[in-house]
Amino acid sequence: MLALTALTLSHFRSHKLARLSLDGRPVAIHGANGSGKTNILEAVSLFSPGRGMRRASAADMARRPEALGWKLNGLLNVLGQSHEIETWSDKGAARQVKINEKSANQIALGRLARVVWLIPSMDRLWVEGAEGRRRFLDRMALSFDPSHAEASLTYEKAMRERNRLLKEQIRDAHWYTALETQMASAGFQIHQGRINALDQLQVAQAKAETAFPFADLELTQTEGAMPDTETDFRDALTESRFRDLAAGRTLVGPHRSDIYGVFAAKGVPAKDCSTGEQKALLVSLILANARALAEQVGAPPIVLLDEVAAHLDADRRAALYDEICALGAQAWMTGTGPELFAELGDRAQVLQVTETDGISQVTNH
Repeated sequence: MLALTALTLSHFRSHKLARLSLDGRPVAIHGANGSGKTNILEAVSLFSPGRGMRRASAADMARRPEALGWKLNGLLNVLGQSHEIETWSDKGAARQVKINEKSANQIALGRLARVVWLIPSMDRLWVEGAEGRRRFLDRMALSFDPSHAEASLTYEKAMRERNRLLKEQIRDAHWYTALETQMASAGFQIHQGRINALDQLQVAQAKAETAFPFADLELTQTEGAMPDTETDFRDALTESRFRDLAAGRTLVGPHRSDIYGVFAAKGVPAKDCSTGEQKALLVSLILANARALAEQVGAPPIVLLDEVAAHLDADRRAALYDEICALGAQAWMTGTGPELFAELGDRAQVLQVTETDGISQVTNH
């Protein structure tokens, strides 16, 4: 089992102080729009590496107007062992992490806690730009391999420096060699991580008996093909310098990748599906991610589903709840009213969030 059994939010977003006691069941959170429901899910998302599900800066997470900083404390049950997790930011500084009272990096956090999410901003994943789809896939790759985050940071830093040289029209090869070696190593790891994630998603979907549609996925490149090996990628960067100098940016690499998705049963590209079908495809992938992780690490991840009822009819909503409970995942779900979670019955804990004078309050029902 992987679940938070206690969570405290201090000066986080609209929550001045909230203490939650949890038992591992799914958590259904209801309340009016703007009451602070999503802020709780964002807090839980910070028990994994990265900037959380909103991709906000540490400063933006602090409660206003105090802006003193924020802190989250949680007890994380991982396969029967309890770990005390603290993460915080003082006055907008980069967030810090402690695990069992010892300073830790975010990769260590990622090895303990696997968290996946589906939020409303992802509903247009199939029809908007490739960057959002890469980010979606990278979150899944990160859930399978926490070192994916470090590879991504290394690649982005080296590419920014290479792009600066390109814009300044630097032609001396010595300036590029070390950067391209870094990019080749980290970039190939990113590419392999994405392929592995897609493979595991496809297998998990194929194995499952589910009410949600199979999403057939393919990793594509905006231009050309991703080289087959790290050495080939380094050579491709070298060969592409003159073309990149003309463009002022790097034109080959995993930052040019995209995902092509198809509603398999209909043979229809995901971008051409209805809004409801697109949502169902996303739910299918999140569930597949959770099933694959359960098989890999022995427990399903914590699943965050913000406004999950949107675009799902009553039958699909009930099917989703049944699958979450069968999987044994602690899913944190939000909705405007308790009726949206009626099909869960006593299989879930129910929290109500209200807001008074800009301060959120949480009540356990």
